[in-house]
Amino acid sequence: MLDRVASRLAVAALRLPRARTRRITVRRDIALRVRDGVILRTDHYAPDLPDAPTVLIRTPYGRGGPMRLLCRLAAEQGFHVVIQSCRGTDGSGGTFDPFVHEREDGLDTLDWLRRQRWWSGAFGMFGASYQGFVQWALAADAGEELRAMVAVATASTTRDSTYAGESFALDTVLTWVELLQAQTVPWLARQWELKRGQPRLAAALSHLPLVEADRVATGVTVPFFQQWLRHHTPQADYWRSRVFDDRLHLVQAPVAMVSGWHDIFLPAQLRDYAALRALGARPRLIIGPWTHGSPGLFIAALREGLDWLGTHLPTTATAQPTPPADGPVRIHVGGDGGGWRDLPDWPPPAQATRWYLHPQSALRTAAPVPSPPDGFWYDPADPTPSLGGPLLVAQRSGPVDNRPVEARPDVLTWTSESLTGPLEVIGPVQADIHVRSDLEHFDVFVRLCDVDRRGRSWNICDGLVRIDPRRFRVDGSGAVAVTVPMWPVAHRFAAGHRLRLQLSGGAHPRYVRNPGTGEPLGTAITLRGGFREILHDPERPSAVVLPVVHSGSQLAPS
Repeated sequence: MLDRVASRLAVAALRLPRARTRRITVRRDIALRVRDGVILRTDHYAPDLPDAPTVLIRTPYGRGGPMRLLCRLAAEQGFHVVIQSCRGTDGSGGTFDPFVHEREDGLDTLDWLRRQRWWSGAFGMFGASYQGFVQWALAADAGEELRAMVAVATASTTRDSTYAGESFALDTVLTWVELLQAQTVPWLARQWELKRGQPRLAAALSHLPLVEADRVATGVTVPFFQQWLRHHTPQADYWRSRVFDDRLHLVQAPVAMVSGWHDIFLPAQLRDYAALRALGARPRLIIGPWTHGSPGLFIAALREGLDWLGTHLPTTATAQPTPPADGPVRIHVGGDGGGWRDLPDWPPPAQATRWYLHPQSALRTAAPVPSPPDGFWYDPADPTPSLGGPLLVAQRSGPVDNRPVEARPDVLTWTSESLTGPLEVIGPVQADIHVRSDLEHFDVFVRLCDVDRRGRSWNICDGLVRIDPRRFRVDGSGAVAVTVPMWPVAHRFAAGHRLRLQLSGGAHPRYVRNPGTGEPLGTAITLRGGFREILHDPERPSAVVLPVVHSGSQLAPS
C-alpha cells in the first residue's frame, strides 16, 4: 500500500507520464542460480499487461529504498522490472569482486529471463554508476533481444577514472569501499557513523601507507582495494578483463547516456559516446548541472530513462520502436544566460582559444612575453586540499567558492581582466603547462574558475597529471611540458566576470598525494616536499585552451 501511495506522489512530483497500470505483482528474493551454483537474489515487478517487455537492473546497492520506488514506477509504465543484487551483495551468494563476474552473471540472468512464461522476447537495461558498468559487461553479448540501454553517470571502463592522470582517485575509491562495507552493518550503527561525520573514513583518507587505509575506514581488509593499489600501471593485465570498451562495436542496442558536468565518470562516458558515434550509432546524450549522486541527476535519469525505454522497447516482440522527437544531444550551459541547449552532436564546432599565463598573475589571449617563472613549495605532509569538483558524494561536490584554497601559498592563480561581454565555452578543455621541479616525481593540478563581480571564484573544470620520469622528458632547461586534459565544459562567463586559472601540486584527498619519492602507490610512507616553477615565456608558453563558441568580449589577439 505504501509503495502505491509513494508511486502516485512521485508521478505527480516528478511530472512523469501517467501510469499505464496500477496493478503490479511483486515477487521478492527469487533464488536465481547461475552457472557456478551461486544464488543471486532477484525481485520481479510484474504489470498486469500482456506482452510487456522487460527492464533489467543489476545492482550492488540493494533492492530497497529508492530502487523499490523506481522499479514500481517503471512497472506502472508497462514493463516487467527485474532487479537483481550482484553477487556478494544484499543477500546474493558469492563474493563481490568488481567487474569480474558481471558478464557471466548477466548472461545467466538473461537465460533465466528467456525461460519465464511472461518473457516477450525484448528487454532493456537501466542503471547509474556500477549499475551502468554491468550493462556494458552484458551488452555486447545480449544480441537483438536487447532493445535499449540507459547508462547514467557511468562508462564502459573505470580504469582511467580510477587512475585519472595516472594518479589514484583516492576519495572516490575509498568512499565507495566504505559505502559497500556499510551495507553489511546494522542500520542503527550506520546512522550513528553518519551522524558522527564518518571519522573513520576521514582518518583513512589521510592514512599512510594506503594498504592499511581500507582497514582504517571499515575495520576489514578489502581484497579488491588491495588489488587496485598493486595493479595501477597502464600495462597491468589485471584490468584487461575488467573493462568493456574494446567490445563497443558489438553493441546493437540504442543507448541513452545521462551525466552531469561535475560527474566523476564524465570524461570516460564522453569517450564511449565518441566511440559509438565513430561506429555509426546515434546515442542520446544528456549532460546537466549535476554531480554523481545529486537528486537532480536521479530525477533526470528517471524521466529520460523511462522515455527512452518506452520509445525503443515495443509492447510486443514484433512492434517497431518510435523514433524520439528531440535531438540527439541536450546539454545545460552553466553561468549567467546559459540554460538548456539542443545540439546535433558533441562537441559542437568551436574555436580553440589559448589563454596564456603572463607576469603578475595575468591571464590573457595575447602572446606570452619574456618573464621569470612563478614558483611554489609543495609539501605532501600538508597537501593542497581538494575543494568541490567531481566527487562521489554529492553534498561535497560541484561548484564551490575556491577563495579559501586560492589563499594558500602552495596555489598559484592567473586571472583575466573583466570581460566586456559574455564568453561561452563548450567542449573539451586542456592546459599546456611548462613546469620545472627539483623532484622527479610530482603532480600538476589545474583548475579553471569563473570569478564573479563579488570576487567569488567558482570552479568550472579541472584535471591532474602525475609526472613520472619514465613517461615525461625533461628539456635542456630542466622543464617538463605537461598537457593536462581537463573535464569538458559548457559554461557562459558573463560580462564583468573574470577567468581564473589555478595551479597547484595536488588536490587531496580527491587524488592521492604524490609523496615525491617514486615509492609504490600502496606502500609509500616517506613524504618529500619540493619546489616547482611554472614557466610562461615565449619559448615555453603555458596556457589553457578553451573551446569558444561565442564571444562578446574584446579579446586581445592570440
